[in-house]
Amino acid sequence: MLIYRGVNVSDVQGLFASHGWGGSWVNGVFDFHHFHSTSHEVLAVISGSAVLELGGPQGESFEVSAGDVVVLPAGTGHRRASASGDFRVVGAYPAGQEDYDLLREADDAARARIEALDAPPDDPVGGEGVARWRRG
Repeated sequence: MLIYRGVNVSDVQGLFASHGWGGSWVNGVFDFHHFHSTSHEVLAVISGSAVLELGGPQGESFEVSAGDVVVLPAGTGHRRASASGDFRVVGAYPAGQEDYDLLREADDAARARIEALDAPPDDPVGGEGVARWRRG
């Protein structure tokens, strides 16, 4: 998982697209733990602030606000624990992974899909973060 702080989010959909991340949407973050087994995900906070729980129920809480970008490897549980009324994010996925699933519990099939996904070819904000992703 990566968190970038202080990113210029004025055209974050364009930024993501320039690095091969698409299928973007604008909304909030669900208030229940969930994950994706068919895609990695990036969330850019474009307004407001929130506390996100990352890593599933056993994970950690992180305060995020406008300009923060969270990059989640497939299988990383996440949820919104609390948020300001104006909290909004832009989400996106690596090219070819835009048809993501939404799961609340892992099974052998989901674990196999997660294991089969390589790290994205490009970091969504142009950093080197995803190049450091390794299988655990």
